[in-house]
Amino acid sequence: MNMKLMKSAVIAGVLALTSSVVIAQEAKSLDQLLNFVKQGALGEAKENKAREARFKSAKNDQARLLAEAKQMRTNEEKRSATLESDFEQNELKVAEKQRQLKDRLGTLTELFGHLTSTAGDLRSNFSTSLISAQYPGREAFLDELIAKMSGAEKLPSIEEIERLWFELQREMTESGKVVSFAAKVAKPGGQKEDLTVVRIGSFNIVSEEGKYLQYIPETHTLAELARQPDGPYLGWAEDLVSASSGKVAFGVDPTGPSGGSFLAALINSPTMGERFEQGGTIGKAIAAVGIFAFALAIWRLIVLSIVNAKVKSQLKSTKANANNPLGRVLMVHEEHPSMDPETLELKLSEAVMKEVPNIEFGLNLLKIIAAVAPLMGLLGTVTGMIITFQAITIFGAGDPKAMAGGISGALVTTVLGLLVAIPTVLLHTVTNGQAKKVIHVLDEQSTGIIAKHTEAQLGK
Repeated sequence: MNMKLMKSAVIAGVLALTSSVVIAQEAKSLDQLLNFVKQGALGEAKENKAREARFKSAKNDQARLLAEAKQMRTNEEKRSATLESDFEQNELKVAEKQRQLKDRLGTLTELFGHLTSTAGDLRSNFSTSLISAQYPGREAFLDELIAKMSGAEKLPSIEEIERLWFELQREMTESGKVVSFAAKVAKPGGQKEDLTVVRIGSFNIVSEEGKYLQYIPETHTLAELARQPDGPYLGWAEDLVSASSGKVAFGVDPTGPSGGSFLAALINSPTMGERFEQGGTIGKAIAAVGIFAFALAIWRLIVLSIVNAKVKSQLKSTKANANNPLGRVLMVHEEHPSMDPETLELKLSEAVMKEVPNIEFGLNLLKIIAAVAPLMGLLGTVTGMIITFQAITIFGAGDPKAMAGGISGALVTTVLGLLVAIPTVLLHTVTNGQAKKVIHVLDEQSTGIIAKHTEAQLGK
């Protein structure tokens, strides 16, 4: 029992110790255990005293630091008050100096205002002017001049003011010249080449290859237009590049100084082939019908002209010839000279009726094509408008150009239909006139034959 109490006391003593001393061996008696506990208590007391000493020292340091911070704040407040006083005095000095500067400048202030305004306008013009491609760096000089005239630290010199006048005069002078100079030109593929370019005033620039160029203000470079204007403009550009003197025809863009908007509109305008492609399948069908109508009308005109010539020849001949409609009608009378007038009239009418289908062949088809072509164009327009409105429903109507492009493409088929219908109506009218002329001759001659035959029968 004593041994159990001893073991419990040892365990309790070990758990109560918090010092750094580790009891590595078990107490063998109560006296030894009491000694171990006493030693642990003494160690803890020493550590607690050491901690208290450190706390007191830190407290003294904090008080010292707080006093130093308060002293620093007091010094900074005094310094701030001194700086505020100096700032107010400096403001008064600056105001006085500015007043003195204004008094000494006098009318130069108004002059600098006009110069600043002129330099600003000139800077805006130089940024887009084609002349800057030949004389780069003018914008930087104007920026420096504007900064000087707007500030109060430096004044522009007489030389800088004279250069402003010189640049303005040079811009006006160069805008009326046609000059050539060497420059780097960016090709549509991205590569750059050293080429000789020709500048036409401030309106256009073309390369030695006869290609139109554009000036890119952001990079101060020349670039060949990816899409060149259609028509004779490229040929005129080549003639201008190769010419050394004299007058040469050339397509000048009058909106060149403002960015070349007319040339851009001319380039972006679709060609005849592109407009035809906008018509789609219906447009191609209208074109095919139109080609067929033109071919049919030309063929019938040629045939009727030949028939008309043979009929005229038959009118001059006394013997019927089977190679023309009139001759075949006359042969009916020659084959039945003794026939009674009523029967002869019926025979001749039958012969004329046989000739009419061959003479009027294709005329009804031309009339039908002239009526159907506009309807096909209307069908293409309605179909295109449906597609356009479907696109507006999906993507919205935020881009008027896209809407205008879709509507323009839809109207192409209407134009194609009218282009087919109008000439077809005219060709049908001409062809029908030739056919009616031949039929009229047949009716006239058959009527004359019946009259002569009746007189002959009555004379007997």
